[in-house]
Amino acid sequence: MKKITSNMLQPYIVLTEFLGKALGPDYEVALHDLTSKHQSLIAIANGHISGRKIGSPLTNAALHMLSTKAYETGNYLCNYSGIAENGHMLRSSTMFIRDPAGTPVGLLCINFDDSRFQELHEKLLAVVHPNDFLKEYPGMAAHTMPVTENFPMDIPSLMQKIFDDATLSLNTPINRLNQEERKDIIVQLNEQGLFQLKGAISFVAKKFSCSTATIYRYLSEISS
Repeated sequence: MKKITSNMLQPYIVLTEFLGKALGPDYEVALHDLTSKHQSLIAIANGHISGRKIGSPLTNAALHMLSTKAYETGNYLCNYSGIAENGHMLRSSTMFIRDPAGTPVGLLCINFDDSRFQELHEKLLAVVHPNDFLKEYPGMAAHTMPVTENFPMDIPSLMQKIFDDATLSLNTPINRLNQEERKDIIVQLNEQGLFQLKGAISFVAKKFSCSTATIYRYLSEISS
């Protein structure tokens, strides 16, 4: 296990293990250290759900929460959607861990894979109701937030995912975008927290085939 950088998070390592065992194998419990250089996982229980291990980076959803300062308006966010590597839809919740000054130092996350129960639910309805009923009432409504959470194994994969999501709807090739179109993408990337990651400036500059100074200029313009 990695050495933690905040003594405040020490009790949460035990809590992560406890919740993982108490809730059972359908619940992944993960603890992120926000004080470390790479903001990585320092404890995880039932990691088979997302496939992550200690040292994995923050998710795109976590970066979005930090970028939008969601911790200033609440202590946690509950029941938003995530997608595991195996395609299973997860119901995810995150609690903000703050220091005495109110600065977030960690995230305690629970990801519930209810696929087994959805299958049982559908089988039960198929027994007691005709198929038309299943089409009309397909199950629980999805809880959503501005982004669907993904669970990357490393920072390059996370940056690529965020960039792909921001440019998915483009009709123009990246190398043919004008200045305003580039700036619009920079705004989206900034809102999703991409530039909180080490190496993000160089990554985006390479994607746009421009200098890092150009990316810094765009960021300066949108923040002014």
